[in-house]
Amino acid sequence: MIDVLLIVLPVFIIVAAGYAANRTKLFPDSGVDGLMTFTAKFAVPCLLFSAMYGLDLSGAFDPELLVSFYAAAVTCFVIGIFLSRKLWKRRPGESVAVGFNALFSNSVLIGIPIMTRAYGEEALDPMFAIIAIHAPFCYTVGITAMEFSRRDGASVAATVTKVVKSISSNALALGLAGGLTLNFLNVTLPDFFMDSVDMMARAALPAALFGLGGALTRYSLKAELGEASMIGVLSTVAHPAIAFGLARYVFDLPEELVRAAVLTAAMPTGMNGYIFASSYGRAVGTSASAILLGTAASVGTISVWLIILGGAHF
Repeated sequence: MIDVLLIVLPVFIIVAAGYAANRTKLFPDSGVDGLMTFTAKFAVPCLLFSAMYGLDLSGAFDPELLVSFYAAAVTCFVIGIFLSRKLWKRRPGESVAVGFNALFSNSVLIGIPIMTRAYGEEALDPMFAIIAIHAPFCYTVGITAMEFSRRDGASVAATVTKVVKSISSNALALGLAGGLTLNFLNVTLPDFFMDSVDMMARAALPAALFGLGGALTRYSLKAELGEASMIGVLSTVAHPAIAFGLARYVFDLPEELVRAAVLTAAMPTGMNGYIFASSYGRAVGTSASAILLGTAASVGTISVWLIILGGAHF
């Protein structure tokens, strides 16, 4: 267990350092905003662009891998909605926002560094295949469910159009799409250009983790802790457990694909859950609490999944 913690803890120590630096005012809110802007709009898009550009398209996009991850994600989404409705008596739209938090994993900011430390950069290709369609898939599911559940606001078509425009102008999506397009077209970029992209990419994860810690100071554990805990269990226990069962016992995937499906699924809910809830004005406090609880608890749950999966670089 100590060896596993040595893989996981450095990632969360950087998050904790960002949290502490902002709490103690050593790193002000303006610095957090600037750092998150740098990572979200420049460094992480470069990381995703480089990954997609060099991805083995024929081998990475395994349909059974994607089904293992996304069938498990949708199952947790549905369970989250059901439990929110039945146990906490939430209104339909609020329940969808709760379910969305169980659907959307923090696959980039936490998932990539954990996978890299545990299994090396050579293990990232199948994880990137999952990440490539993560945001479009989850937002499509979440928006569709929300628009069918609520009875106010814009039409379904207007809302979907707005979100499609938002995703298509998002820097992370552009980085993914750009790298995939050039890869598919077999375009060869000059070495000096890719060297620059890779330099930016190397700054992405530590800066993003530190910024994530600073951003977490803006949330609090004062709203619906029971419901937030339920989201955490779905995100970090149920989602990877279902993905594990599908990947290993239903599809009998190779071990490297099982690890990618399970570890990506084991990540806690990220800020997209809060953004989704805020955009609809539903279950916002629960979403904020779920981010803090899930991120803290995932130190232990990710460690357990690494033990179950085995083969980590100790």
